[in-house]
Amino acid sequence: MPFQLLRIPAAAALVACGLPAAYAQNTPAAPAAAASAPARMAVRPATPDAKPSEQLQRVEVSGTASDDSIRKASTASKIVITREEIEKFGDSTVGEVLKRLPGVTTGGRPGRGGDVRMRGMGGGFTQILVDGERMPPGFSLDQLPPEQVERIEVLRAPTAEYGTRAIAGTINVVLREPMKKRLNEFRAGVGVERGKLNPNISWSRNDTFGQGNTYNFSVNAMRGERIDDVISDVTRLNRTTGEQSLQVTRGRNEDTRQSLNLNGRVQIKLSGQDSLTIQPFVVTNKSDSSSDITRTTTPTPATPLPGDFDRAQTTGNSQFTMGRLNAQWMTRPDPDTRIEVRGGVGGARGESHSLRQETLKGAASRQQEDTTDSRDRNWNLVGKFSRSLENEHNLVFGAEGEGNTRHASRTTLVNGAPQQGLGDFGDDMDASTTRFAAYAQDEWNVGKQWDFYAGLRWEGIKTESSAANYAVSNTSSVFTPLAHARYKLDPGGKEAIRMSLTRSYRSPQLNDLIARPSINSNVPHDITSPDRAGNPELKPELATGVEIGYEKYLSKGGLLSANFFARSISNLMRNVTALETVSWSATPRWVARPRNLGKASTMGLELEAKFRLDEYFEDALPINVRSNLSFFTSKVDGLPGPNNRIEGQPKATANLGFDYRLRSVPVSLGASLNWTPSSTIQQTVLTEVTTNRKLVSDAFVTWNLSPEQSLRLSASNLTPLDYYTGSISTTDALLVTSRSGGPSYTQWQVRWEMKI
Repeated sequence: MPFQLLRIPAAAALVACGLPAAYAQNTPAAPAAAASAPARMAVRPATPDAKPSEQLQRVEVSGTASDDSIRKASTASKIVITREEIEKFGDSTVGEVLKRLPGVTTGGRPGRGGDVRMRGMGGGFTQILVDGERMPPGFSLDQLPPEQVERIEVLRAPTAEYGTRAIAGTINVVLREPMKKRLNEFRAGVGVERGKLNPNISWSRNDTFGQGNTYNFSVNAMRGERIDDVISDVTRLNRTTGEQSLQVTRGRNEDTRQSLNLNGRVQIKLSGQDSLTIQPFVVTNKSDSSSDITRTTTPTPATPLPGDFDRAQTTGNSQFTMGRLNAQWMTRPDPDTRIEVRGGVGGARGESHSLRQETLKGAASRQQEDTTDSRDRNWNLVGKFSRSLENEHNLVFGAEGEGNTRHASRTTLVNGAPQQGLGDFGDDMDASTTRFAAYAQDEWNVGKQWDFYAGLRWEGIKTESSAANYAVSNTSSVFTPLAHARYKLDPGGKEAIRMSLTRSYRSPQLNDLIARPSINSNVPHDITSPDRAGNPELKPELATGVEIGYEKYLSKGGLLSANFFARSISNLMRNVTALETVSWSATPRWVARPRNLGKASTMGLELEAKFRLDEYFEDALPINVRSNLSFFTSKVDGLPGPNNRIEGQPKATANLGFDYRLRSVPVSLGASLNWTPSSTIQQTVLTEVTTNRKLVSDAFVTWNLSPEQSLRLSASNLTPLDYYTGSISTTDALLVTSRSGGPSYTQWQVRWEMKI
């Protein structure tokens, strides 16, 4: 266990746990969105009329300890990952960076990143933001290279300003910010996995112009190739006749991706105390894929079923492009008042095409061609008013508006003709989502030891869609009160207890509400191969949460912390597969669609220790040690136990890592180990799902050739393990057991870094 290293009495104090208190005084998407009020006070110049942009830049260049210093000084209990930590292991995705944090897990095979989850809670419980804003459908953190990230902020509980769609917590990725320093950073690297080369190159420029104006521009281009083995076994038992069959699928998937990412930030000083910030952000990627699989069934059916095959070859391509332009105006009418207005527009387009050719005994049996095209347009407008009062109060009022529209078309051809059964639903669909929110919050200090925060937020969302015979309208609104407190056990804040009581929610995603039916062509059709459809009657989940935590900051830059959390959830949403009478088939079909199951609860304990080894062992080397260990439990009412847990939640997760800078030569090295145990989840009354354990080890060596140049060798997933997921589905007539997955692989990467 990581905490066996801590031979100090203070370890016994790790019985309580900490929560984000009030992240009250900065707009998350603004350039100054880095720190809460206390963090800014910690770096504020002595002159009372110092300009906000100067305060921001001081936070930016505060050095290697800035992550812990911001975390310590902020009213909000949060974890901050700065540039130094992001760059340390040479990770290729932001998800690989996040996996080392307390309670954070990622989906997918080891070493491959995947969807990011806090507290192990999958299915959208974690709020993911980029510069304080949600991204359009089709965007994922895996598309964002770490080179373009300034810092990552992790808030364990909601605040009024960041929004309350964060039952598990919030992860806000802040893109690169300008400094008052001319700097060119250039990086070129190549990764290798299974003999395939994955080159990448990035450039970032930081400079000033005019009278104190600054800008930053970053660009990253990459190309990647991946090969995955396809291994799938499905056993079916007819409970009535006792007949049993085994379906074995083997093959290979190959994928080639190319991406280009650009982002910039320009800060312009206007007259007086006014400033203007302009931020463009562009992401584009393209992929080409192919697969070749074979399938055998034992015993061989005497008469092939319609649509059966023994080999399937698929080729496909997809492209996703997203652009966003934000602008923010900020003014200070007086030293105690701050007014911010931010607005932005954006759009995204996704296209895909695939062609699947199935054969049976060497003869073509079925061909399916799928084409999709989606276009998204969005706008946002945010206003915020902040006022500091003489009695140690800081008041913030804000209002937000956001709109998204989507036009999507889908065409499915089977043997050259439109797929039967779905003609009534049409190929085109238009949908829109409109969201408005208003909030107020007050953060104040009582004496030298107490900080308090209270907030209120109202948020309403309306979703509408139009399609042939499938019009949908859904409206929901949520009122969320929030309360946080921090008690400093010493005047310097090196020890503190944090507490919070919050309300949060999760709104249905657009596709959950309006998704038109999609027919699964797998044969035979049963509970394991259902059709899919949306549910316009979905209600938002509501959660009441409590957290209590303890933090102790060590003399040499480390910390000890413990954080306990609990959530009580109503209207839990989950995909449920049921046999339905449907309009697209003459016989009942198994259909998976999201439904509100009822109530659920979850709780957990997150322990963290970061320290230098020589702080506890006199003759030890100054090795930086990072460790965390988290435990989770949950219960979903209405499902049979003992595995009726929140979707995707393991019972624990742990990380242990170190890094060390050699004294005799300019070399740094480090390694980390990430562990997630296997899990079994009762998905529905009829289905239970399992996942294998993950044990991912990473390492790096960096040679500083000069103060401006360095060479880095890194390895991800050094001890590759096979990774499988499985399920057991039971009906009155059928028992189906399945397992799919395959081996994982080590990725090596060499990178040259230069600063000018």
